[in-house]
Amino acid sequence: GSPVPPEERRLRDKKHLDDITAARLPPLHHSPAKLLSIEESIAIQIQQKETYEEMQAKLAAQKLAERLNIKMLRFEPEGEASMQYREVRDED
Repeated sequence: GSPVPPEERRLRDKKHLDDITAARLPPLHHSPAKLLSIEESIAIQIQQKETYEEMQAKLAAQKLAERLNIKMLRFEPEGEASMQYREVRDED
């Protein structure tokens, strides 16, 4: 037979793959991997570790507050509430 052009052969092979399998590669959502220097890698790891530890501390504080049933109220030492208390006390 006559030789098949490479483009047609590739299309035929692709159609054959489509016929025998439903598997597909997932779409590429992110840019391909890139090389970093050791310094950049360490800086990123330190930043990620700090962010992770901060998030863990916030979560631990939240869980502790829930367990102890602590309600956080607004505290205004110079606010209106303290002035009302002083006014009532001064009248007595």
